[in-house]
Amino acid sequence: MITTWKLICLDDIVDPDAPICYGILKPGEHYKDGVPVIKVKDIINGTIKMDSLLHTSQEIDHQYMRSKLKGGDIILSIRGTTGKVAIVPTELTGANITQDTARIRISCIDTRNYVYQILQSDHIQKQIERHKVGQAVKGINIRDVRKLRFIFPDDLKIQRYIASFLIIWNEIIEKTELLIALKEKRYSWLLNKLICNNNPCGQIRDFTSEISKRNRKVSIDLVLSVTNHNGFVLPEEQFERRVASNDLSNYKIVLNGQYAYNPSRINVGSIARLDGWEQGVLSPMYVVFKLNEKIVNSDFFLHWLSSHEAKERIRNKAQGSVRETVSFADFGAIPFPIPPLGQQQKIVDILNTAQQEIKLLKKLAYSYRRQKRGLMQKLLTGKWRVKTGEGIES
Repeated sequence: MITTWKLICLDDIVDPDAPICYGILKPGEHYKDGVPVIKVKDIINGTIKMDSLLHTSQEIDHQYMRSKLKGGDIILSIRGTTGKVAIVPTELTGANITQDTARIRISCIDTRNYVYQILQSDHIQKQIERHKVGQAVKGINIRDVRKLRFIFPDDLKIQRYIASFLIIWNEIIEKTELLIALKEKRYSWLLNKLICNNNPCGQIRDFTSEISKRNRKVSIDLVLSVTNHNGFVLPEEQFERRVASNDLSNYKIVLNGQYAYNPSRINVGSIARLDGWEQGVLSPMYVVFKLNEKIVNSDFFLHWLSSHEAKERIRNKAQGSVRETVSFADFGAIPFPIPPLGQQQKIVDILNTAQQEIKLLKKLAYSYRRQKRGLMQKLLTGKWRVKTGEGIES
């Protein structure tokens, strides 16, 4: 049998008795034992987070019987964070969805699993992005969801083969991400046990000194910013444009190995060590400082900064300030554990190893996701034609 690949709309293959629709406009009051309602935030990595569901009354739910769910339905986020997809588990049969989510019911299991993969593809995600409308909260209309177009094989065996193949990749990615989460939990435990459980015997001011060297000769034109997730970055990576002043002469110079933070954002983690560049300049608002490494190992201090204890101590300092900023004097007054340098190095070796394992696993997960996207582009568009039992042909 020769498989026919044809261009269709999503609406062409849904259950005719259950057209694609959105859900409850206003869920109303929350009830502990009411009808579960799935919202966009509940869709996480292709699954539905069960412990955060809204509940609504039977009266409100009854007004939206058209969007009631059955196990196996596909749900797609259509407003806010669009393009998130999940399959409804059996235990949520009878639940409902909000207006920000669309229900897609496909009776054939093989076709459903295939469409679930299709909806995650770059091809569909680009269509969703292109059709988004609105001002404050953008979204895609149901009529445009129904018109989402893709190449579709009429052979159920081909659908099953491709879907099962991509599901294997999903499982590999999920297991890698689970391992990352476990490693991160272990790192936090080690951090707490090896550093934070030591009684503070000093303060940050005992081993730090502020640096206010300015770029007077404008000899450095590399402008940097400090973020709470990625440390030092180029401003255009954060803001998609250069936000620095044309005159950089009053900007502060920061050198490799030195630290810097934004006094008004340090409470959300905007503090980092410069590792990726030899030098750069920062807006005059930043505080730049260096460590006396005869007292505290720089990696030891860097690990401490990522701890819950450090974040809480810094946040408390910010809350005690009128403008919720942390001056260098306030920062320096934070208590800090200072064991002997030899002990610090042993702790650093353990934590660096744990952190390196996490970095390698994240690179691996990123590689898996890229490979899966590449496979999806080939398999779900028909560029690579599958012959069940005979492999793949291009």
